[in-house]
Amino acid sequence: MNPIVFPGLGLTFQIERVAFSVFGKDIYWYGIIIACGFLLGVLCACHLTKEWGLKSDTVLDMLFFAVPIAIICARAYYVIFYQSLYYNADGTFNWAEAVAIWDGGLAIYGGIIGAVITCLIFCVVRHHKFGAVADVCAYGLLIGQMMGRWGNFVNQEAYGDTCTAVWRMGLTLQNGEYIEVHPTFLYESLWNLVGFLLLYFIVRKHRKYDGQIFLCYLFWYGLGRFFIEGIRTDSLYLFNTGIRVSQLVALVTVIVTVQILVVQMFRKHPKEKLLVNSPRSELREAQAEEPEAAQEEAPANAPEEAPANAPEESVSTLETEKAEAEAAAEPEQPQPPAEDGEHTAE
Repeated sequence: MNPIVFPGLGLTFQIERVAFSVFGKDIYWYGIIIACGFLLGVLCACHLTKEWGLKSDTVLDMLFFAVPIAIICARAYYVIFYQSLYYNADGTFNWAEAVAIWDGGLAIYGGIIGAVITCLIFCVVRHHKFGAVADVCAYGLLIGQMMGRWGNFVNQEAYGDTCTAVWRMGLTLQNGEYIEVHPTFLYESLWNLVGFLLLYFIVRKHRKYDGQIFLCYLFWYGLGRFFIEGIRTDSLYLFNTGIRVSQLVALVTVIVTVQILVVQMFRKHPKEKLLVNSPRSELREAQAEEPEAAQEEAPANAPEEAPANAPEESVSTLETEKAEAEAAAEPEQPQPPAEDGEHTAE
């Protein structure tokens, strides 16, 4: 790989795409960085579940379905809006290359859409509150996206137009051309970092209803992505138009979420409506199940006390039988003779 330089800052990085090999299989830095971002995002989401009235198992169960579907949707999004890359010379569609996800080609918005739809279906089927689950997952998404952009840095991709700013990034293309461009990967990473800090330390303390954090995430990420996407050179376009797909999705997301946030701002939100304060809280349900479980275990121990009472019952029974036997063996007393003038019945 050619070196990555920041001439205005006097920095130079020489990073190979391959981190190491296992049994002849190359392990790329991109995959390692994405995996670390995913892991940190999951840990953060699980850490916040109690505060939202959820159990960490709920998030983990949801991710079991959401992650593979998100990957499929991220790939499908990329292929749909970059179809020209997957057509053969004879005009036929190359399905083998279209599904070769290991060759790269994922779109984050496709993954987010797939994950949100999966989460919604999961919550409906399992009777969880979607707003609460989406809130804790929003923090994980910001962490994953923040770290994932550094995978683009290693791959020397997702950069912007040429610029002369102090923080410009210098790259040498495969054809040997040297360019100095906007480090858009860094812009988006820092934007997500600021968003995470705002949502965690400020918005979180003033949360009034379930789903508020998720709406703020959609607004914040969409706002930043709209402007950053406008200076990228590798955007996906809406078929044969000059409209950048991710920029359009970001704009629609911002408009919709602003309207919802404004409407919710003028509504009353009693504290008991929050899942963590309601009887539907998963933590309260779990605590309520503990006494019931203890009562169910109690009868199981009752037979163990029976042997202690058995001797007393046996002694009383023996005494009763002995008294009845003595009474039966005792001879009958003779009746006194009848007096004169009295007759006995025969």
